[in-house]
Amino acid sequence: MSFADRPLTVIAGVAYDALKEDRRGYENFTGSGATEQLGVKGQLRRKESNELWNIDPYLQASWQFAEQWTLDAGLRYSTVRFKSDDRYITAGNGDDSGSARYSKALPMAALRYQATPGLNLYATAGRGFETPTFNEISYRSDQLPGLNFDLQPSVNTSVEVGAKAKLGDGLFTAAVFQTRTDDEIINAEANGGRTTYRNAGRTRRNGLELSWMGEVAPHWHGAFAYTFLDAKYRDDFYSGATEAANLIPSGNQIPGIARQALFASLDWAPPQGWRAGVEGRLLSKFHVNDANDEAAPGYFTAAVHAGYLWQLDSWKVNAFARVDNVFDRNYAGSAIINAGFRRYYEPAPGRNWIAGLSASYQF
Repeated sequence: MSFADRPLTVIAGVAYDALKEDRRGYENFTGSGATEQLGVKGQLRRKESNELWNIDPYLQASWQFAEQWTLDAGLRYSTVRFKSDDRYITAGNGDDSGSARYSKALPMAALRYQATPGLNLYATAGRGFETPTFNEISYRSDQLPGLNFDLQPSVNTSVEVGAKAKLGDGLFTAAVFQTRTDDEIINAEANGGRTTYRNAGRTRRNGLELSWMGEVAPHWHGAFAYTFLDAKYRDDFYSGATEAANLIPSGNQIPGIARQALFASLDWAPPQGWRAGVEGRLLSKFHVNDANDEAAPGYFTAAVHAGYLWQLDSWKVNAFARVDNVFDRNYAGSAIINAGFRRYYEPAPGRNWIAGLSASYQF
């Protein structure tokens, strides 16, 4: 269709999802005293039926109101409902059934300008809505039974300005962005195999992204990506499961988020025959708790790969081999945020390799 004699596209729809689960929990021991055995499935201590559904009617439009200008806009109204039916009721454990319902209108808009055939400039703004998951509400910070329906959804507002351009024989993208979030859902405590979550008030993320991907020479393909992300709390709050824990001041970094990340690769990839490549990843340090007094060190890892590709009529046979962490670095591949007893770090694999052979036939 058209509006003011300019192309207009309008799309409307409804998204619906539903989930049902039967959840059970058991003691991780049997017996007591001299007969106690740890780390085994014990008596039932939790049994419930959980249901979740969401419905999201939406409307979006794209209007090319001038030769080089396009305006995109949309609106989604999201409704999410949780319901839990407690089926483990004993003399010492009452009925912990409950439900929660969350709704939010989520608008967005984007303006795009095609400055040249090889350069697009854009600006976007929109609102997001993140409700807790069943895993996040499974346990309460106060250690009482039942789901943590006090956990509220987080709402974020994001703006981004960027450019996409043909540079050489590749595509270059650049973007700066900011996301402000209310009622950020964070890890409150991870202890004894259980993780609880809480709302931490307001947060802010300022970021920059740069990337390029393309052909640097015949059969030579390169890729480069860099991200800078400054993520901070904007409100004071108490860490841990209770307000008897430490006060976390505004301005602390959100744990688990590295401020800088870099990736680069170079591949030799002709249509058939020998192939090879090298890549590197660099990640700066990231804090592992809200207090910011512990951090996983930054690291650099490299990988190499090689292979041979046969084209045999309709058959394609690919033999390949790859080595990761070539220099056998010791580093934390992931972290358990706010883990009890300061058990934050999970080691990444040392030098490791994989090899394989695949074949495909095109009819």
